[in-house]
Formats: sequence, C-alpha cells, structure tokens
Amino acid sequence: MVNWENGAFLQLIITADGSKTIYNEQVGEHYHSIHGAVQESRHVFLESGLKYFLEQNDQDTVSILEAGFGTGLNFLLSATYCGQNKISLRYTGIEAYPLPVDLIRQCAYHQFVNEEIWDSFILNYDQSFRQEIFTDPFIQLEIIKQELSGFNSRQLFDILYFDAFAVSKQPEMWTLESLGHICNFLRPGGIFATYAMNGSLKRNMKTLGFRLEKIPGAPGKREMLRATRSGLPL
Repeated sequence: MVNWENGAFLQLIITADGSKTIYNEQVGEHYHSIHGAVQESRHVFLESGLKYFLEQNDQDTVSILEAGFGTGLNFLLSATYCGQNKISLRYTGIEAYPLPVDLIRQCAYHQFVNEEIWDSFILNYDQSFRQEIFTDPFIQLEIIKQELSGFNSRQLFDILYFDAFAVSKQPEMWTLESLGHICNFLRPGGIFATYAMNGSLKRNMKTLGFRLEKIPGAPGKREMLRATRSGLPL
C-alpha cells in the first residue's frame, strides 16, 4: 500500500482478467473494474469510442480528450491501436491528482500494450505534465494537472473519454454544469464515451443536445453510454 502525497492510501489490486488496477482508500473506489481492468478499458473506450469513431469517419488522424487520466491505461491501449494502424493520435489527459510513476510502473501494462509505447510513457510520464511528448512517431501525449472545471483549450477533440470515479464517489464531475463544460471541447460529430449509464446522465446529455446510444457494458456493467455531439453550441 502506498501513501500518496495528498494523504490517500493506494493499493494495487489484481482484477478478474489478470490485469491490475489501483484502489484509492480515501475515495473508496477502484480506478478500473475489478471484473477486468484491461477488459473494461478496451470495451468502453477503445472499441466503443476510438474504433467506433474511426469506423464512422474516414481519417488518419484523431484527437482524444480524457477526463480522469488515472493510470494511463486508456491512453496506452489507444496509442497501441493507433500505432499499429498508422493513425496519428493527439491525446490530452486531465488529472487533478496524478499518480506517482513508480506505482503506475507496478501496474505492468506492458503485458497488454505495445512495449515501446509503454517504455516511452513511463520514461517521459513526469515530463508530459510540462510539455507534449511523443511516445511513438504517431503518438503525441499531454497530461494536464487540473480540476475538470478549470480546464481550457483552443482545440476541439474528436473523442471524449469520460472516466471519472462513479457518481456516488465524485458527484461534482457528473453535474450538468461539469458535463457541459468539458463537452464544449468536443467537436460537432464528436463521440462521448463513458462506462456509466443512469437516468441523470442521460437527462444531462440530452439537455446538452447529444444523440444517445445505450450499448452493452463491460463485464459487471449491464449498459454504458455513447453519445454523439450535435452541431449546435452547448
């Protein structure tokens, strides 16, 4: 168990698919599903977010914004896919409480992603909070140490991975105001993907003018939400 800089205790947990996640004792929540960390990330964000977007759009470049960067697993899987398929990826992660690189290293995600991308990510993790880095000729990463409400960017993104802690643990992230703010950085036709599905989330996203899709969730979750932004301002 690790005593983090903000007083939280963090513990490595092996999930059902053999991949690791982290339990945050202070929040009372795991960073990924205990039914399978890699399995969940692949299903919710890679398959239902990135690959779905690329199937709908004929382009060889893609930009992703992630709310809740955490261990970097969603980035690593997305970067591996883009590198394999010669797709240029610009990835921006928002994380108010970055994890220590030594703890991320212990997650050992090199078993599930491209090892060169993994090695570059670990080597340059701390630097990525100060400037954009390249973990591969096709992959550009920037991590912003910032509360969601304070995030700002001149860029509009193709895909938004919304990977905050559950609404019961982090309700301020799931309000109409918070969702409206972060979705302002998603371009018209862009994809919003999250592991969650509940009535409040559906109402908020409809209010923001998104077209909603209720699709099967990862193991342990019956449903998840994918939504497409309309061309109207929020």
